[in-house]
Amino acid sequence: MIDSYVWSPRLLAALRILTALLFLEHATMKFLQFPGPLPGVGYPLPTIIVAAGIIEAVTGTLVLVGLFTRIAAFIASGEMAAAYFMAHFPQGFWPALNQGEMAIMFCFVFLYLAVAGAGSWSIDEILRTRRGDVK
Repeated sequence: MIDSYVWSPRLLAALRILTALLFLEHATMKFLQFPGPLPGVGYPLPTIIVAAGIIEAVTGTLVLVGLFTRIAAFIASGEMAAAYFMAHFPQGFWPALNQGEMAIMFCFVFLYLAVAGAGSWSIDEILRTRRGDVK
């Protein structure tokens, strides 16, 4: 039988790491044009896109390493909610048609991470165990 006490924090960490890597890809597209340029946006980038890229780079990195995960994930969740309602929702109601599915998914995964924390394999976990905090 699977021991959920052992695997839950590990799978939470895997979700956190994968989500952060995918989120960071959006920042690298904005600033480094890697793995390609940001589609539909000319350079120099508009100020709001630069601000979004900074939020994505900072919060994505913090969530990736699991440092200040809850606050970083909360900020990233808010950015994705704003992105959905500013960029996708005006194009139509249905997320599958307005291409807003990923913004919604990022929003809710980050919201979950803001509540659940970093899980295993994180700086937050290392700091917690050094302080002697009990789960």
